[in-house]
Amino acid sequence: MPVEGATSRDYNKNSFWYYPWGKSGTHKGVDIFAKKGTTLNSSTSGLILYEGEIEMGGKVIIILGPKWRIHYYAHLDEIKSSVGWINKNKIIGTVGDSGNAKGKQPHLHYSIVTLIPYFWRIDSEQQGWKKMFFLNPITYLKTIRK
Repeated sequence: MPVEGATSRDYNKNSFWYYPWGKSGTHKGVDIFAKKGTTLNSSTSGLILYEGEIEMGGKVIIILGPKWRIHYYAHLDEIKSSVGWINKNKIIGTVGDSGNAKGKQPHLHYSIVTLIPYFWRIDSEQQGWKKMFFLNPITYLKTIRK
């Protein structure tokens, strides 16, 4: 669980691959809600490939983790890491509402993208062909409290 103190009550378990979802069409991750400024920890050890700001994601961090999986953290209030190696559970930033989340409830948008596609995951849903590159991050979330 990348959001400190978050539990399964802080996200909607049905939000992954939800359609329609704003400008992006399909929601390719999970939004974990918390107070602005709540600490974010890396959910994996890996190489921070990018930390900076982009239009839709706002302040983001992208980490290449095991199995060639890219962990994408978006809408941060503050980035507290830099490009290079990071260990699991180390502080990387804080929850915010940057990018296209401006003015909405603060949250972390968390996605896991695989560079090795799962062709069996292609389906007839909207943007179904893209689904082979995205893993459901909810499957990987671990919470301390229920």
